[in-house]
Amino acid sequence: MTGQHVVDLRSDTVTRPTPAMRRAIAEAEVGDDVLGDDPTVNRLQERVAELLGKEAALFVPSGSMANLTAIRAWTEPGDEIIAHADSHFYQYEVGAAFAVAGCSARLLSGRRGIFAADQVRAAVRPAGSHFPRSRLVVIENTHNRGGGAIWPLEEVAAVQSTADEFGLSVHMDGARLMNASVASRHAPSEYAAYADTVSMCFSKGLGAPVGSAVAGTAEIIRRVHRFRKMFGGGMRQAGILAAAALYALDHHVERLAEDHANASRLVAALAQMPGISTDPDDVETNIVFFNVEESFGTAQGLCDAMHDRGVWMLPEARQRVRAVTHLDVSADDIDRAIAAFQDVLRAR
Repeated sequence: MTGQHVVDLRSDTVTRPTPAMRRAIAEAEVGDDVLGDDPTVNRLQERVAELLGKEAALFVPSGSMANLTAIRAWTEPGDEIIAHADSHFYQYEVGAAFAVAGCSARLLSGRRGIFAADQVRAAVRPAGSHFPRSRLVVIENTHNRGGGAIWPLEEVAAVQSTADEFGLSVHMDGARLMNASVASRHAPSEYAAYADTVSMCFSKGLGAPVGSAVAGTAEIIRRVHRFRKMFGGGMRQAGILAAAALYALDHHVERLAEDHANASRLVAALAQMPGISTDPDDVETNIVFFNVEESFGTAQGLCDAMHDRGVWMLPEARQRVRAVTHLDVSADDIDRAIAAFQDVLRAR
């Protein structure tokens, strides 16, 4: 592997700060954010609130903490969350919503992570001492396990309307909200208008090394702030991290379209290859899922063979692979990946 050019498609979390972002980090003005006087963090929080059309926002260390603090801010132990069964908070956040926030979940089905307002209506628990209290609906946009699926704006609006009808709050897990915005040409605030809290991540496609944010009313963000402290998320001179996030918002948003184009080109090539099944129409943003036919081996076997050729991916199931394009993957890298796929599949 020494000296080999690597095309790392494992996740958009593997991006590294650009030289210009590193300069912004080095030059950041800082203070003590726990005491509220880090000027760069404060500027980022104001910027995110404006971007999402909310009163306030809070910088937190990770997307998992963003979701957990928002969930805890809206709920009390014993409450129930209504969400898709493939939601990130349910699948990949170590059961924090249950172990830490004390909630249960009413899980919905729906193609590519998207469910309908009628499903929410049917899932709301009746009032009574025997049942958990339905309290929160969680929408994930884009949807990770749905292959980067974008929620149609009208579906978000319908879910929010139904939630309002039953007195439920809506949290949007917008870790990749900027991907949805760039691909759909809807401003982030258009999606955020139909959620009571919204999280967004800076360390995925936007290319910052650390950090997410939660936005909402000033009142709910005060509760989010309290739970950030409770869960150990208070940071001191966090402006060095916020500076990277600000740089990402200034320079790395519109370029997400390049990642989407690279993903589309990759999936179009994969759809023509023997031993692979995938649907190019399902790739709306930067996440590609495909299945390996059993006669060609397993997903792990294919990933191992591709790894030896300098293309790194992760198996999602026995026959299923995920590949994610991002800031550190160029159009030339996609050419290399396609050529490696052709070589590996020809040999199987």
